[in-house]
Amino acid sequence: MKGILGRKVGMTEVFTTDGKLIPVTVIEVEPNVVTQIKTVEKDGYEAIQLGAFDKKEKSSNKPEKGHAKKANTSPKRFLKEIRGVDTTSYTLGQVIEADVFKSGDTVDVTGTSKGKGFQGVIKRWNQSRGPETHGSTYHRRVGSLGTMRPMRVLKGKKLPGHMGNEQITIQNLMIVDVDTENKYILVSGNVPGAKNSFVFIKEAIKGSKYSEGVELISYDDVEVVEETPANEVVNNEAVVEETTNETEKPEETTSEEVSE
Repeated sequence: MKGILGRKVGMTEVFTTDGKLIPVTVIEVEPNVVTQIKTVEKDGYEAIQLGAFDKKEKSSNKPEKGHAKKANTSPKRFLKEIRGVDTTSYTLGQVIEADVFKSGDTVDVTGTSKGKGFQGVIKRWNQSRGPETHGSTYHRRVGSLGTMRPMRVLKGKKLPGHMGNEQITIQNLMIVDVDTENKYILVSGNVPGAKNSFVFIKEAIKGSKYSEGVELISYDDVEVVEETPANEVVNNEAVVEETTNETEKPEETTSEEVSE
């Protein structure tokens, strides 16, 4: 299991060399630091903890500073554990960059969905509304809360409440492009969360259906053709017309030549 932390920038679209359009999500990936390594002997399970995106010293408390100092790094804003890894292949303070993934890999992306506040059952659970007319007094209410017995609301009843702001994982997304120089990863489709929210990219747990990466169009290789300004074209045409008129104009005959 491998993974990396990033920040959602937004969505765009890219084109492949065979003319296919792919909607992608741009995820900013700063170098991740291994801030902690957990073992069975000490913690009861094996895992590594990754930290990303520096946090200001004045905004960090002493425990955060001390935890980051063990890894010889600055306090991080986003921390996440990854289980199911070989801890012997990692060292404390190791830096992991975006090239941990390559184009064509299948990943699962976890993020926090957008919060939509307190909502009713129609918007939150997509329930149907009551009649609008004919004396009906039931429009957007919850409806029946249960049977006569056991005279209480059963667990799991869909009621109004806080909508969104939940951890959601989108599975089996494809890595379209990885750029370590500009520090970003392009993931096909959409991922949960608002712009500038933190996301966690990890190796897919349900197998891989993408084996080969896609080849994107590189706009650096496109030749730019400079066009001639319109006024120069008009002037050139005018000059050509004048020259043609002078060459095709017949010779004038004088009255003396006619009398002879």
